[in-house]
Amino acid sequence: MLLRRTCQQVAHLLIAREDCELKLADRIALRAHLFACKACPRFERQIFTMQNAMRQWKNYTGE
Repeated sequence: MLLRRTCQQVAHLLIAREDCELKLADRIALRAHLFACKACPRFERQIFTMQNAMRQWKNYTGE
């Protein structure tokens, strides 16, 4: 099936979407996989946590 992705492929898509916009088919496949998988949404939350931590660190003034 064209829209079916493995967890490894989804991990790559989650990381790749940080640098560029995903194709429509990849976005749909990503959402479908995240809906059906238990592990990948956890990985997505970990990525968001790391992004927020980096954003806070970048804006930290040390005061």
